[in-house]
Amino acid sequence: MNELAIRTLTGAIMIMVALLAAYVGDDLFAILIAAAATAMFYEWTRVVRGWGGGWYVAGFVYAVLPALALLWIRERDAHGLALLLWAFIVTWSTDIGAYFAGRRFGKHKLAPSISPNKTREGLYGGMVAATLFGGAWALAAGLGKPLLSFPPLFAIAAQMGDLFESWMKRRAGVKDSGNWLPGHGGVLDRLDGLVPVAVLTAAAQLMGLT
Repeated sequence: MNELAIRTLTGAIMIMVALLAAYVGDDLFAILIAAAATAMFYEWTRVVRGWGGGWYVAGFVYAVLPALALLWIRERDAHGLALLLWAFIVTWSTDIGAYFAGRRFGKHKLAPSISPNKTREGLYGGMVAATLFGGAWALAAGLGKPLLSFPPLFAIAAQMGDLFESWMKRRAGVKDSGNWLPGHGGVLDRLDGLVPVAVLTAAAQLMGLT
């Protein structure tokens, strides 16, 4: 099985698990989020080993803040599930759109000193995909109109989250944060884009924009 097939299969399984837990909510979703946050913090500590105590504190905040944001989004009100799915859709469509647009059209490097494979065309592809799919879900689910304009901005935030984690790995001299997920690396590798999207979505909810 080639790398793309492995990546696709693993990604599909993760999406199904996330959707099932999100739909059920309550303890199942809380357990999944807690497990993901724990894995993220564990991988973070491995990456930043020897960088100083402040990085461990930062890693704890980095893992816990989006976890709390996702739990808040899901359980806040009657639209919680729809908004949670919106955050997932924006993040996933950004990743998928950036991957395929970058492979097909990528010519101009986005941040060559941090992540040589990322291109501006990939970023634009992720923004377009997030806008189309995130906007479509916002309309279908009856979410707030501001969510029609947020996806391209959140897509940029997701890509910045990805670049930040890439910078950490480059500084640490490692390829992946872990090897739990075939074709994807570690949990930190897979959730780096969701971290800012989750926090920004919860902030939007708190401000009554959803």
